[in-house]
Amino acid sequence: MKKLFLTFTLLIGILLLFSVVWIYVKTKDRFPDYSLDLHLKSPESPIFAGFAKVDITPREFETWTDANGDSRYNPEDGDTFEDANGNGQFDAIWLAGFHNSRPAQGVLDPLWARAMVLEAGEIKMALCVIDMIGFGNDEVILARKRILESNPDLDYVLIASTHVHSSPDLIGQWGPSDYTRGVNPDYLNQVLEGIKDAVSEASSAVRPAYVRFAEESEKLKPLVGDTRPPAIFDASLKLMQVLDVETGATLGTLMNWGNHPETLWSENIQLSSDFPDPWRNGVESGIQVGDSLVMEGVGGVAIFLNGAVGGLMTTHPEMEVVDPYSGETFLRQSPEKMRAQGKALAKITLETLQDSVWETFHTAPLHIRAKTIDLKMDNSLFHLAAILGIFERGFTSWKHIRSEVSAWTLGPATFVHVPGELYPEILHGGVESPDGADFGIQPVEVPAIQTRIPGKFKFFGGLTNDMIGYIVPKSQWDTEPPFTYDYKNRPYGEINSLGPETAPKIHREILSILEEMN
Repeated sequence: MKKLFLTFTLLIGILLLFSVVWIYVKTKDRFPDYSLDLHLKSPESPIFAGFAKVDITPREFETWTDANGDSRYNPEDGDTFEDANGNGQFDAIWLAGFHNSRPAQGVLDPLWARAMVLEAGEIKMALCVIDMIGFGNDEVILARKRILESNPDLDYVLIASTHVHSSPDLIGQWGPSDYTRGVNPDYLNQVLEGIKDAVSEASSAVRPAYVRFAEESEKLKPLVGDTRPPAIFDASLKLMQVLDVETGATLGTLMNWGNHPETLWSENIQLSSDFPDPWRNGVESGIQVGDSLVMEGVGGVAIFLNGAVGGLMTTHPEMEVVDPYSGETFLRQSPEKMRAQGKALAKITLETLQDSVWETFHTAPLHIRAKTIDLKMDNSLFHLAAILGIFERGFTSWKHIRSEVSAWTLGPATFVHVPGELYPEILHGGVESPDGADFGIQPVEVPAIQTRIPGKFKFFGGLTNDMIGYIVPKSQWDTEPPFTYDYKNRPYGEINSLGPETAPKIHREILSILEEMN
């Protein structure tokens, strides 16, 4: 009996030791020496700018054809794809968003890494936006290391995601099951290389430039909805157009708007960048209807920077989208509905570029403030995902992760960036303390961030330099019944949030860096 007891005790000890080692390996900090605290400001200086785009559609699809030998684009429903050896792709590329076990079965339109490099005085920065649901801070650090190897003169690199829900999983949680990581390592490496190449090409393409800003506040309202009370969102489109000083040609256009690129919705099984694809194509190359070019594009590289999409800003299946040229109305989710939305966005953008009264300048100071922050991970599902290796993300300390906030100014415009899906009421005001909320407190995230952003044009980039999920006001936090706003179940935002302290912390840090920039 004693021997049996000792054997049992030894086995328990080995199991515990193995568990501790496993947890340590899965959650250890991958970059323990990394911390960013950047504060740079150039004097009034000539502006230089370069743009580039690199296709980051998974390479596997380049050689795949369907049973009839047709190319990877626009496959028919029911087609299965095989490589030259007859191997299926279903364990290779998993679509992110909505639910697990959604293997990509073709390519509807390409995915891109689109980069802008700006230089003023001795400061040089880059912004790269990728057609992904999100990109973790650890991967951002990896990308920066690769970029700086070939571009050591860059002072700061921002990497944002469009948050498209028809992109490959680069976070881990949308694999073949709830307990299997969905990231393809080879594809992750392709994206890292694509980001590096896009930034390098944009850096090599810098030209003397002049910049102009404009805003359209009304026309985009029918194209986005708020699916969680309070119904507060900014449907305005903010534009930054960069032109060559010598030729007047458009180098690039930055388009900032807040909406989930998920118009294709959950039944889609093809890789796609969703409405940003026809939107960007229309701005660059013009809008085509049949064989006719109905509106000329401006050229250059168009970049979509997503905004405050928490509260579930989306074009949901109950919302109609009207094709601005045919007048046809689309309700059910489909590629046609997505393309009509992109066409409408492109038309509004081109009209705004043509008709607006612009603020135009060739010289300006460039001011950058960025810092690493520490965030507490209170979500038990996220803990489990980290321990199981679904999230390959290091802890800076137990249940804490590294993230980042930043802001930069150029002339009359300020750009604020946060690492997730900010609820719009934190940005614009209107945070509530509804009955049934867990903490029973007055709003914490006040004043509204927008009231502290300097400048005439106020850009906001969510999902930048990290993907931490939803950033929910603490006074609206709701995981325990009775639920707020007559919900019957726990709201979706809290299920996909780090925890109730995330919004207060990010709000404080953003206000702090904005104050330091004044």
